[in-house]
Amino acid sequence: HSSINKSTFTKIEENTEKKNTSEKGRATIIFSLKNEVGGLVKALKLFQENHVNLVHIESRKSKRRNSEFEIFVDCDSNHEQLNEIIQLLRKHVNIVDMEPTDNSYMYDVPWFPKKISDLDKCANRVLMYGSELDADHPGFKDNVYRKRRKYFADLAMAYKHGDPIPRIEFTEEEVKTWGVVYRELNKLYPTHACREYLKNLPLLSKYCECREDNIPQLEDVSRFLRERTGFTIRPVAGYLSPRDFLAGLAFRVFHCTQYVRHSSDPLYTPEPDTCHELLGHVPLLAEPSFAQFSQEIGLASLGASDDSVQKLATCYFFTVEFGLCKQEGQLRAYGAGLLSSISELKHALSGNARIMPFDPKVTSKQECIITTFQDVYFVSDSFEEAKVKMREFAKTIKRPFTVRYNPYTQSVDVLKDTPSINSVVEELRHELDIVGDALSRLNKQLGV
Repeated sequence: HSSINKSTFTKIEENTEKKNTSEKGRATIIFSLKNEVGGLVKALKLFQENHVNLVHIESRKSKRRNSEFEIFVDCDSNHEQLNEIIQLLRKHVNIVDMEPTDNSYMYDVPWFPKKISDLDKCANRVLMYGSELDADHPGFKDNVYRKRRKYFADLAMAYKHGDPIPRIEFTEEEVKTWGVVYRELNKLYPTHACREYLKNLPLLSKYCECREDNIPQLEDVSRFLRERTGFTIRPVAGYLSPRDFLAGLAFRVFHCTQYVRHSSDPLYTPEPDTCHELLGHVPLLAEPSFAQFSQEIGLASLGASDDSVQKLATCYFFTVEFGLCKQEGQLRAYGAGLLSSISELKHALSGNARIMPFDPKVTSKQECIITTFQDVYFVSDSFEEAKVKMREFAKTIKRPFTVRYNPYTQSVDVLKDTPSINSVVEELRHELDIVGDALSRLNKQLGV
């Protein structure tokens, strides 16, 4: 699990896989010409001189200016040729529109998973920890613990989409460590956790055997979440890059560690562990509004620039990890980093912490601190309010397309042209028909 930490800001991995610029693809160019003799011949000659193959040509009267014609050209070209022809055309004609007719021209867009099984390609790109521990890690000198961590890392690295998550026989020491964390945090939850968390935590006990003396199995947790919000769990060996971690959220997949922190200091961990995941994240991933909020951050990250992913990761950090909300006039925590840390949970709600309203434009520029408490915490009135703000912020991210999650195929539809948008419109019409039918039946039932 990425739990956006120091690796987010110091070890960002370059995960872009760009196509070779010499690879052929198809593109459509629409340009306008004044109604004068020889104008089209001059323009088409540019294509010929630059060895660009024209597949289809159409002309139509311009809707912008009556004195002009618009020329629709379908051509085969590589990226370099296309850029060159565009620059030459601009000197002679007015470019109305240019778009790829397939994905061939998304050269400057970092690779991103299009379907849920594509997560197999990026879930193992662990940046830190996993089976390797830094010298300042509590378990660095403990060879037994290091061997145990390698066992967990190997399980996660071998996992493929669709596999059942391996069941773990936790050691007596691991269960004891879990018990300390569970017991101490549960003392604070009634007065510090948000109502959605308090509503869902008992369900984890009921359906996943989450108890002080038992660590839930990730497979059971994944099944529980799937029934509640469609989220599933995927085991991970350690920290992922922000891009890879957020990509999982787009498919309602939460990358989750399975190991337990070192027993020498149960109330401290320099990394996310199963205590943090299960007690911090899972209860709120079972909440529909919060699950939607998490997924929308993930969807906004797909194909975005490194800078945009960084901003989204920072917003994730100060909401999903360290977010606060107001309920009944009181501050309550919903961030997993707070809900799994006794000392920081107390600090954030002590009245001494600096609190600011959540605003993605401001929040995305805030420094994330890992080694000590945060300098500032951001508060929202509700998940819905935070979701609306994140939606507006996502619209400012520059991408040559929009993505939409398809829950039937567990894939993302890339909306980049008229046909792909029309298909969405048709689906929306059908959904509205269902709503209209439901309202009609309700009116008849109520005699309205």
